[in-house]
Amino acid sequence: MTSEQASSQGSMSDGRRGSHPASVAVIGAGVSGLAAAWFVKQALPGAAVTVFEGSPRLGGKLAVGEVGGVRVDLGAESILNRRPEAVDLARAVGLADDIVHPATASASVWSRGELVPMPKGHLMGVPGDPAVLAGLLSAAGLKRAEAGPALPSRQVLRTQAETDDIAVGAYVAETFGREVVDRLVEPLLGGVYAGHADEISLRAAVPALVPAYESGEPLDEAVSKILAAQAGAAHPKPVFAGVRGGVGRFPAALAESCEGAGVTILRETMVRELARTAEGWRLVSGPVPSPTAHEVDAVIVAVPGAPAARLLKDAAPVAAAELAGIEYASVALATFVFDDAALPAGSGFLVPPADGRFIKASTFSSVKWSWLAESGKTVVRASVGRHRETADLQREDADLAASALADLRIALGTPDALGEPVDWHVQRWGGGLPQYAVGHVARVERIRSAVAAQPGLAVCGAAYDGVGIAACVASALRAAREISTGPNSPEHP
Repeated sequence: MTSEQASSQGSMSDGRRGSHPASVAVIGAGVSGLAAAWFVKQALPGAAVTVFEGSPRLGGKLAVGEVGGVRVDLGAESILNRRPEAVDLARAVGLADDIVHPATASASVWSRGELVPMPKGHLMGVPGDPAVLAGLLSAAGLKRAEAGPALPSRQVLRTQAETDDIAVGAYVAETFGREVVDRLVEPLLGGVYAGHADEISLRAAVPALVPAYESGEPLDEAVSKILAAQAGAAHPKPVFAGVRGGVGRFPAALAESCEGAGVTILRETMVRELARTAEGWRLVSGPVPSPTAHEVDAVIVAVPGAPAARLLKDAAPVAAAELAGIEYASVALATFVFDDAALPAGSGFLVPPADGRFIKASTFSSVKWSWLAESGKTVVRASVGRHRETADLQREDADLAASALADLRIALGTPDALGEPVDWHVQRWGGGLPQYAVGHVARVERIRSAVAAQPGLAVCGAAYDGVGIAACVASALRAAREISTGPNSPEHP
């Protein structure tokens, strides 16, 4: 265990108020649920911790598989390294020697038929100096970006709806113009959320810019300060980390560590009901004709919004209603393996939706990750699907893969680019990405407030504070602390 995690566990274990739960149920065995179980067991080693998973496999949206004789990630392939929770936990469960970082951090934008190098000097597409966008924007778009807002920032903000939040796209467009949003912000946010810049919350997606939004500070000045502070860090960390053999190994290692510590993991055991009792909580699992009841002291709900809403409809109806209002986007990942294909430098490219392409992004996985390059094969991934844009996802696997490959060949310059793959795989993640609409942060506060009113109940997962692996693990740690110390404990963040 790292020193950071030892500190985390100590803060969970020492000085708790009142009695501690002797039995804890975790509903959901994605990375959030498994991490929550691990953290609870570390804090309360004497507690009986049981994880309930409705499907036969663990790991949620993280998975590895074999394509063309190569083990590859079929879900997320990287972890945000600049926040410690997930990487520290991966080390703690036996993956320390397999933590790796991308071989290249450069990427491109496939814009107007050309692969343009990703501009530097921006924060989620918001530039500190619009001049860095030369080459990506049209002459008119660059001129508009350099002109700044039509009104001083404070006046611009007054013209917005009276709200504590705003869509990222609307905020950026007011200062830099629509083309900056369409050509850079939109593909970047789409890569993270599979959503739309004009709907995604500034507070949830780019919280570092909230002080500028609230104060009316010019946006370019705010971004410049943030970038300067990052550049001035004494020992800047790589932005991302991966796992040799695939990030999909993480939940398997986490589950093994949990079971080694005495956690019980029940696969193919769907929890259908959750109710408060005089002594704690009652879960009902199994088929309707022959249900099984489980009595526990505390529960962590670690499933997506819709199933969480169904479970909480009686115990925490306000939280359930809010969870039911979170929309999700479905995506598909097409992975291609070639014997030997020439790829441009860089880790891949993003695609502006404005260009109407089939794919939204591509990763040159065997360029990005040295452990894949060692296979001697060329591995390329392409992602398809955005929020409410489901027509492309209705295609059969072979048709979807063929359309994605056609786009890849066009992006690389010739119909013969890449050649024929030796194998391909399409992985679909239905309802995989929660959408952080304007007001999301306030929605999460209402959910947590309603949940906190029920002793021995906590929630965690991608629906709350971030869709990435690091954010999910941090959410799990928070839920474990709430169960172990109580939500009103001074130790709780």
